[in-house]
Amino acid sequence: MSLTFHWFLPTNGDSRHVVGGGHGTPVTSAGGDRPPSVGYLSQIARAAEQLGFVGALTPTGAWCEDAWLTTAMVSRHTERLKFLVAFRPGFLSPTLGAQMASTYQRQTGGRLMLNVVTGGESHEQRAYGDFLDKDARYARTGEFLGIVRDLWDGKTVDLDGEHLRVEGAKLARLPDPVPDVYFGGSSPAAGQVAARHADVYLTWGEPPAQVARKIAWIRSLAAERGRTLRFGIRLHVITRDTADEAWAEARRLLDGFDPETVRSIQTGLGRSESEGQQRMLALHGGSLDNLEIHPNLWAGIGLVRGGAGTALVGSHAEVAERIAEYHRLGIDEFILSGYPHLEEAYWFGEGVLPLLRSQGLWSHPFQPAAPEQPTAQVPFAATGSS
Repeated sequence: MSLTFHWFLPTNGDSRHVVGGGHGTPVTSAGGDRPPSVGYLSQIARAAEQLGFVGALTPTGAWCEDAWLTTAMVSRHTERLKFLVAFRPGFLSPTLGAQMASTYQRQTGGRLMLNVVTGGESHEQRAYGDFLDKDARYARTGEFLGIVRDLWDGKTVDLDGEHLRVEGAKLARLPDPVPDVYFGGSSPAAGQVAARHADVYLTWGEPPAQVARKIAWIRSLAAERGRTLRFGIRLHVITRDTADEAWAEARRLLDGFDPETVRSIQTGLGRSESEGQQRMLALHGGSLDNLEIHPNLWAGIGLVRGGAGTALVGSHAEVAERIAEYHRLGIDEFILSGYPHLEEAYWFGEGVLPLLRSQGLWSHPFQPAAPEQPTAQVPFAATGSS
């Protein structure tokens, strides 16, 4: 099975420095270096498409542009790249969500994937009018996805649930194809929702041993329901021709972190209700020292950014080796990013992907396989009698 790679659209702005934001933290000023215009985001999307990324994740939250609207506009400037649209089920009705996905598929030629984000921060949820606690939000997400799945199957849905109620819900036009549902979460409640409704379970970039335990956990929960899932991981990347060049770039990014900003962001993230966020924080403990937590796995990004906080750092060969290591655990999809997102896409696409292709782990999704070379034929020569 060929590995699948996705890139990231920085709808909170981009920079040659790390742009913060997410999980209730303020967006750092670096995000203004390259504002998230449709033109710039389309430039990144076109590069990703050319290089062989299948899709692009677009985040959700008060700290970034709306993912549905932004990707709908960017899709007009691309041909085949899919968009992994992050959204929060508590902010729209399940019938409307199912209808939006169906419309998106028709208007883009089937290029939608959905990243369902339950929401880990109550204070941000309340700003949008959502006052449920964390466990109730996961229960509502389960009801939401159950309704949406039935609607996509062409069913008429009546549900009087604990959190959602619909009556006579039905779609006039079904999505074709039905978009894959990506879902992550480290809490017991999240695991139950993933096992029941997700197509792809996502984890942030924890060390391989921790990722292996997560995969085993979700596989077991899914097997109890007679389901199998695919697994993906969300990471940043800093890959260069040599390891020294890559680590020099990581040090440059680290040198750009203002200590007071780090302390402020870490204090804010420490109040996060997200179990996944707390696992990210535990990888570095707020310290700027000893940030390589596994060979080529660097936790420095998480000092100033909420959510995914680790990066693969090293030579192209080393990064390819780490990807193969995660793949052996069961990871088939990689959602990657780097600062700045345009240039880093080329570093990875031109440096790492060819190595993975040579190892038989990846093939370009938008290019036909190279034809086999015909076996050289020895010209026939008549042999005379002697």
